Amino acid sequence: MTNEATNAPRVLAFDVFGTVVDWHGSVAREVQALYPGVEGNAFALAWRAGYQPAMRRVMSGELGWTLIDDLHRLILDQLLPRFGLDRLSEAERQHLNRIWHRLDPWPDVVPGLQRLKTRYTLCTLSNGNIGLLTNMAKRAGLPWDCILSAEVFRAYKPDPATYLGVARVFDLAPSEVMLVAAHQDDLAAARACGLQTAYIERPAEFGQAQVKDVSPDPANTLHTRDFLDLANQLSHS
Repeated sequence: MTNEATNAPRVLAFDVFGTVVDWHGSVAREVQALYPGVEGNAFALAWRAGYQPAMRRVMSGELGWTLIDDLHRLILDQLLPRFGLDRLSEAERQHLNRIWHRLDPWPDVVPGLQRLKTRYTLCTLSNGNIGLLTNMAKRAGLPWDCILSAEVFRAYKPDPATYLGVARVFDLAPSEVMLVAAHQDDLAAARACGLQTAYIERPAEFGQAQVKDVSPDPANTLHTRDFLDLANQLSHS
């Protein structure tokens, strides 16, 4: 990777959906348990497929600033008829929508974060809203030092305001912040703002039937299998 000479970062900022938590497996399992007649895998993929288009409506100005919880609900309401769930009550819809607050972390995440926390300041940098990220952390035992969100900056990634905002919050140069993510486009946008970047392999992010390409990009500061591998590599930096 790039950077034998790169200084160690002081803050690690983590993408969350897919990087920290297994959104696909979590959503598929809970939907299948709540509604056994629904194919959980297909439901999870369809719900997530609406995520980028919904955010683009905000970025383009078609929608005003909208929290991810509310965007998830817009997508959900459009999705329910396709899966035969259009008769769900308002309370059932609200409970289902908050599934994104109840996502399970990948197995390496909590032990990896606990190791990293001894040397670095750990924060989220997610498009998820603060309430969602806080509830998720509380339930899953995620030991963040700080929860930062698109909500803080009123801009969704990959807007530079998000990446540069982390450096500003901690009064650091962008090069003293490392974005940790399982998505090369997120990392490329962070690098363009001067951040260091660490790629995390999550081949099963979209489920075992849709294995993801996790090939290295030499532009990243680090390429790692998981959070424990990240901790090992950073311990040698």
